[in-house]
Amino acid sequence: MEWQDDAIVLSAARFGEHDALLEVMTPQHGRSRGFVKAGMSRRNKAVLQPGNKLSVSWRSRLETNLGRFQVELVHSPLGLLISDPARMAALAAVCAVVQSTMPERQLHEGVFDALDGFIKLLEAEDGQLSVWGAALARIELGILAELGYGLDLSECAATGARDNLIYVSPKSGRAVSAEAGSPYKGRLLDLPAFLMGDGELGKTPAIAGLQLTGFFLERNVWVVAGNGQPDARERLIARLVKHK
Repeated sequence: MEWQDDAIVLSAARFGEHDALLEVMTPQHGRSRGFVKAGMSRRNKAVLQPGNKLSVSWRSRLETNLGRFQVELVHSPLGLLISDPARMAALAAVCAVVQSTMPERQLHEGVFDALDGFIKLLEAEDGQLSVWGAALARIELGILAELGYGLDLSECAATGARDNLIYVSPKSGRAVSAEAGSPYKGRLLDLPAFLMGDGELGKTPAIAGLQLTGFFLERNVWVVAGNGQPDARERLIARLVKHK
């Protein structure tokens, strides 16, 4: 069994004495794992950093086995990001979210494209933490849809109205208008306008977006998998809360 694909590194950990256990997101083979011979050597370790884009070949005698990767570096964003702790925190968060939510060896090309686009956003000269936080929330909203837990933000669950949608029901995952939700706003989740393609980006909307998507990811994905919210995501939110 053998295949080749593009890949973005999600994580790499020591596997034995000198090898590395590599986890990547690919467009045609989803989230995939394999070991890299001598992956912990100085040269290979630099190649296997999260966020790096690789060309990979995966080979195994049986499809169900862990398999072995051969890798070639295509592009590394780290030269542009490593001097900025906020960009590195955002990169760590998005890689951790994809790694902790996507099922192994299932095709989710849209998630790969979103991850690739997020890294390019981090590489852009102009950028700020609130924009990256909002972009992560959008990716998480897409992940929920990919996994069959998509939110219905098209109309108010109570009235069918399509305007002034500012809440989401935690039970149904459907939008609720300001008028219908006013008596119950303490029990509803805030719906920032940017998740519907409208409204300005900023610290408060970005945090609200991450709280919204995080609620449904926690309930439907992380609790089920038994791993909880990734620490890197929690650190990004804490950084965003403190950001001026």
